[in-house]
Amino acid sequence: MALICAVTVLSGVTGTAHASPAKPTPPKSGSLEDVRKKIDRLYHDAGLATEAYNAAEEKTKKQSERIVSLARDIAKGQAKLDKLKAQAGAAARAQYRNGGMPDEAQLMLSDDPQEFLDGAGRMRQGEKATKGMLGELARTQEELAAYAKDASAQWKKLEANRKAKAASKKKIKKQIAAAKALESKLEKKERERLRKLEEEEALKKQSAWVSSGVLKDIRGRASGQGKKAVEFATDQIGKPYVWGAEGPSSYDCSGLTSQAWAAAGRGIPRTSQEQWKQLPHIDIKNMRPGDLIIYHSDASHVGMYLGDGAIVHAPRPGRNVTITGAGSMQILGVVRPDAKS
Repeated sequence: MALICAVTVLSGVTGTAHASPAKPTPPKSGSLEDVRKKIDRLYHDAGLATEAYNAAEEKTKKQSERIVSLARDIAKGQAKLDKLKAQAGAAARAQYRNGGMPDEAQLMLSDDPQEFLDGAGRMRQGEKATKGMLGELARTQEELAAYAKDASAQWKKLEANRKAKAASKKKIKKQIAAAKALESKLEKKERERLRKLEEEEALKKQSAWVSSGVLKDIRGRASGQGKKAVEFATDQIGKPYVWGAEGPSSYDCSGLTSQAWAAAGRGIPRTSQEQWKQLPHIDIKNMRPGDLIIYHSDASHVGMYLGDGAIVHAPRPGRNVTITGAGSMQILGVVRPDAKS
């Protein structure tokens, strides 16, 4: 039953492999399978670059927020420093009005015992207040210096991530353009056959995965949050894949899964690599709907498990969010966003 379900939802899936991008060349007779493999490699590399772009984007957001926070701290610290300097200036002016004579000297010249005692008490209080003010002044200056140093470091990181984003963006566009150029050289019948080849390759992998008996032990039921995540993800079916997109009109693979779990009330990392690194790993036999399946050895793709051997995912440029077989791509592992539920 699971196999039949998987077979019926395989449209729009492509396999992937690891290789450097190849320059588009017109397909020769009998080489359509080679074209499919080249296109798969190009889209795989574009997907990997997309996740790198997403990671840099996340870091840029966090660093920008940190810089804004530091700017507020610097403004508050500067206001405090100005106030302390004003107090120190007022004390200096008061001493000047007394002819520049220190309070201790004025106190020693007094002939009135009571005045002497009162003055001694005020002098001790004044010395304590002055000492406290000077200490606070020094601490405020140190804090401002630390804030400025941190802000400078964050600016450098921000600039580095902006460059990383630009490099990834350039690579993404190059890979997608090369893949589209290959497809554009095909006749209409060849393009239709190419899609058939994609489906056949996905079906072949799914059939092998199901035939291994992996599904017989999978009986997990979705948690409350898992059901909400699945509902959100499946509601996006038919929307186009766009690299770097997080909805609501389009998604990339990790944009779909991260937004689905956000809608379920559980924030998770933005990229498939970080989802793999940070979320609890689950044995595949314990999989349940809502879990995320991470694909390829470089964790460059992710889909959400639906049950019955199927996932919902955003495949690649030129394809829409769809349901397909969970075993139609190379599985790296499974992670669970709501492991404590």
